[in-house]
Amino acid sequence: MDADKYKELEETLIQVALKIAKRGEGAIFVVGEISYKTLVDQTVPPFEVVKNPKLLESLALMDGAIIINSEGMMVAYGAMIKSEKIFKNFGTRHSAALSASVGDNLVVLVSEEDKKIRILKQGKMIMQIDALQKNVEKTVSQAVNILESVGAGTIGAIGTTLLVPTLGLALLPGVIMFGSAYYLVKILSRRLNLG
Repeated sequence: MDADKYKELEETLIQVALKIAKRGEGAIFVVGEISYKTLVDQTVPPFEVVKNPKLLESLALMDGAIIINSEGMMVAYGAMIKSEKIFKNFGTRHSAALSASVGDNLVVLVSEEDKKIRILKQGKMIMQIDALQKNVEKTVSQAVNILESVGAGTIGAIGTTLLVPTLGLALLPGVIMFGSAYYLVKILSRRLNLG
């Protein structure tokens, strides 16, 4: 998938996640390869996520994760991901999301408890978006630009660890970056005209 299509996929996932969070529901979207078991019969055929966000939102409300391949096609829903890692101080959905964020996988997690969207890559939370922040939908495109600028390679190169929200860095209203973004804020601010 080319970079523009991947950005469009990320933006779609975050926008759908915001809608789910505002309703007080939870969800997990996994983009990439992961082993899973389906909890429900797969009666909905694969579809291009970007072209059908309403269907994606409906399927995400079921128990289990949505699995999306690297081409942006939804390939499974109601999927159970085996938790191999523990996301301290959070529940099973967070542990499954952390476990699924291996390799090049992108995971977008919607927490029903605190109405926050957490984005994970390479086993680390790299961004958190507060769905209750006023007009946060308008910052999604900028947040995706930051996400792309930071990139998973930077995360691995600096060797970040999972940080608590108080140690994150707020670049946009309702958006907190973790890890490498903390160290790259001046470069990113100039590049993205944020500050």
